[in-house]
Amino acid sequence: MSLIGSRRRALQRGATRRRQPNRRRLNRFDRWLDRAVDVAVLTALAVGGVALILHLLL
Repeated sequence: MSLIGSRRRALQRGATRRRQPNRRRLNRFDRWLDRAVDVAVLTALAVGGVALILHLLL
């Protein structure tokens, strides 16, 4: 028995087609949130690095 294409058929099962939610707005928010997290992590790393260097030197 061949399983080629069975995955595709499994996704199309059912009588009613469901519309995909509009992800454009969510995608934009996710990108903004990813940027904010990146900035926060880089800031924390920079502050921690400076604190470590100052601690070791002083």
